[in-house]
Amino acid sequence: MIEIKTRGQLEAMRASGLVVARALRNVVDAVKPGVSTWELDEIAEQTIRDAGAIPSFKGYHGFPASICASVNEQIVHGIPSKKQVLAEGDLISIDCGAILDGWHGDSAVTVGCGELSPADHKLSEATRLSMLAGIEAAVPGGRLTDISFAIESSAIESGERDGIEYGIVADYGGHGIGTKMHMDPFLPNFGKPGKGPKLKVGMAIAIEPMLTLGTDDSQELEDGWTVITLDGTRAAHWEHSVAITEDGPWVLTAPEED
Repeated sequence: MIEIKTRGQLEAMRASGLVVARALRNVVDAVKPGVSTWELDEIAEQTIRDAGAIPSFKGYHGFPASICASVNEQIVHGIPSKKQVLAEGDLISIDCGAILDGWHGDSAVTVGCGELSPADHKLSEATRLSMLAGIEAAVPGGRLTDISFAIESSAIESGERDGIEYGIVADYGGHGIGTKMHMDPFLPNFGKPGKGPKLKVGMAIAIEPMLTLGTDDSQELEDGWTVITLDGTRAAHWEHSVAITEDGPWVLTAPEED
């Protein structure tokens, strides 16, 4: 069962999406050498609560923080820590969620701490472009894996242009979103087009590719959350919550000025 929203409900999701966008902007502005991921988490939580919203990650299945802060070889679900202090050249993926009036928003960005290596910059940009390709495929009448195929095709195209064979993380992907953070359907980040549920007006899907500079295999650490690349190569993660409308995809978590 895939949740179908009315226009008014999608507008409520847009309001929660704007809270997430502001939190991510404030966190990104604070990324610099010497700052801990715990400090970034405090900024996100304060922004969310100041908006009258609730951090959707905090307490979710026991997760202890308001953002996931995944550094370098960490792909997703990194737990913010006072001991995780950013250094020049680090690559950090920041995933954030908020609940406002019962509706969820979920988004992620990858940024550099100071100057990034050319390979890391290309990795983040390839991941962002694959997310945008997936968003463009989120149109009424299509099929779920049309989005998957668009993400995969964009990643391959970027790899050919960059001279890098990007790994598309196999074990994690996008998901439905609305009255809960994680809902049906699960969205793989690769696959043949034309399969899965038909995309309908009123659906909302979190589109979130994760690419690496090496393997597509991952491993969960003993903390029960942090996921890393199996070969230690760096990873990037970009995400937007997207509504399917008669006028095309509506990016619910885009910044207000975007």
